Amino acid sequence: MLLPLLGFAQARPAKKAAPAKKTTPAPAPAANRWPIQRIVIEGNRLYTPDQVIAASGLKIGQVAGKEEFDAAYNRLLVCGAFETLSYKFAPATDKTGFVATFQVTEVEPAYPVHFEELGVPDKDVEAMLHTKDPLFGARIPATKTVLAKYTGWIQEFLATRKLTDKIAGRVAAVGPDQFVILFRPERNLPAVAQVTFDGNKVIPNNLLRDAIGGVAIGQPYTEERFRGLLETGVRPLYETRGRLRVAFTKVRTEPAKDVQGLHVFVTVDEGESFDLGDIAIEGPVPVKPDALLKAGNLKPGDLANFEVVGQALEKMRAVVRRAGYMQAKVTAARKLDDAKKTVALAIHVDAGPPYTMGTLTIDGLDINGEYEMKRIWAMKEGKPYNAEYPDSFLNRVREEGLFDNLGKTRAEVKVNEQTHVVDVILHFGGAPLAPDRRRRPQGPPI
Repeated sequence: MLLPLLGFAQARPAKKAAPAKKTTPAPAPAANRWPIQRIVIEGNRLYTPDQVIAASGLKIGQVAGKEEFDAAYNRLLVCGAFETLSYKFAPATDKTGFVATFQVTEVEPAYPVHFEELGVPDKDVEAMLHTKDPLFGARIPATKTVLAKYTGWIQEFLATRKLTDKIAGRVAAVGPDQFVILFRPERNLPAVAQVTFDGNKVIPNNLLRDAIGGVAIGQPYTEERFRGLLETGVRPLYETRGRLRVAFTKVRTEPAKDVQGLHVFVTVDEGESFDLGDIAIEGPVPVKPDALLKAGNLKPGDLANFEVVGQALEKMRAVVRRAGYMQAKVTAARKLDDAKKTVALAIHVDAGPPYTMGTLTIDGLDINGEYEMKRIWAMKEGKPYNAEYPDSFLNRVREEGLFDNLGKTRAEVKVNEQTHVVDVILHFGGAPLAPDRRRRPQGPPI
């Protein structure tokens, strides 16, 4: 933490007020306490700057000094959302206030929030949590501090509705490698011990059991939760085969015979196979639509394999990211034609803000190596920032043998989420420039 720079210019004398409106001028702030002109948040990904600022308790225009900034730091430190935290504050350029900067590292991973059997609508619980915590959103970290805090708030809220069940919050599986933070009553539920499918022909029983077993066996059973596991764990198997109308028409349970728990029986209607229909980019996009379609390489008439569709959307997203849109999201809305057994895809791009290249810093090389790196670095300051380029650049440097005995290399990026400028630091192991490269003629950048 950096102490504020002292020695500000004295406040200007107040102008003489008109006699009819004569007032006593407010005393000037002490030299180490000034209005906050700006608050900068660095390192955030999950939370917006406004969320972090609100959680800090600071406000623009507030007269503050070290005491207030320390208090804001402590509020963020104990909230359970950040792995590391530091701050500094310094005079603004006009010497009339402070600019505060908070550098945060968010707790990872963060999971979606689900509610189950609370007895009140989910939207009411979400609205309450929004009022309690500026950092509450679609995803939250699974730290003890956060879980305990939210569980207590939910418990208090339910008490106002005369609901007295004890609430627990924990991480729960909802699919292969998919988890949520689940808040529900703590009462014991029977666990899933065995699952049997019937009605299936396209996918054999052993594959279906493997898909559901890893996420369901041993988990507390409610029909709603189990159906959710079917959707996330089993449906994707059918959608790789074009079976987009697959339905789990019946779920029933009985006590398992050989082990303690429930035997769950699932009836499957596999439906018919669908092919891809029309594929179109809808809405504005920052790159040429044809370039996206070419990258995705989806073709009408092909089997509607949604694993392949997901891979195609990720390829399209990479194209948008390379154009400088680091937060780009690409999704596809489906429109099924049951008569033709085709599915049309309307592809939407949420590009987010454009990011530009800031400064390039070379760490670990001598003056010759630094000069060469900056000469062949193609992404210039002020140009769209390609998030893939730093690692790609280092790989090319290694492949072309630009250095003798090249050690470890890594790219570090510093993203300013307010200006959307990305500074890059390339770390090298201090290897000398290869002899045949020391007088390398000018050539195209990598």
